[in-house]
Amino acid sequence: MSANLLLNICNLAKTCVHRNQNLLRKRNNFVRNKFFHTSFVFQHGEYEWQDPKSEDEVVNIIFVTKAGERIPVRGKVGDNVLYLAHRYNIPMEGACEASLACTTCHVYVDSDSLDKLPASDEKEDDLLDMAPFLKENSRLGCQIILTKELEGLELKLPQATRNFYVDGHTPKPH
Repeated sequence: MSANLLLNICNLAKTCVHRNQNLLRKRNNFVRNKFFHTSFVFQHGEYEWQDPKSEDEVVNIIFVTKAGERIPVRGKVGDNVLYLAHRYNIPMEGACEASLACTTCHVYVDSDSLDKLPASDEKEDDLLDMAPFLKENSRLGCQIILTKELEGLELKLPQATRNFYVDGHTPKPH
């Protein structure tokens, strides 16, 4: 090879190395200076732990426990009944965390409010068919979202629900 050609190859190699080093330096600075930002995300049921922003949002409902105890609860428009029950320590399990995979949030809706609820879908009806102590006014609490029309809603808990536990253990919501 001629000396000239060798010199050109060496210069080209130096230029490539220099360019690659500059690219790596820029990339490392970019990565080093890059900040990751996240937005606030609600967890399951976290919305229900917030108080109403105004009195216009308030929806008062009543839970009736298995023992017959009436517990008034102050909810708000948009609250999911299952998570609202968890907030106020109402003994409604919700084992599937509102994913429509169980019947542990089964409730009886008072007759005055039943027609104010949207119709249950096929998946909810299929699950309710497996719920013990099914009645005409049975619904899944996880499928009831509060609206102003549901003011005064009364929900009665059934005597029992079906879950994997047979020893009387009631899991705590997570």
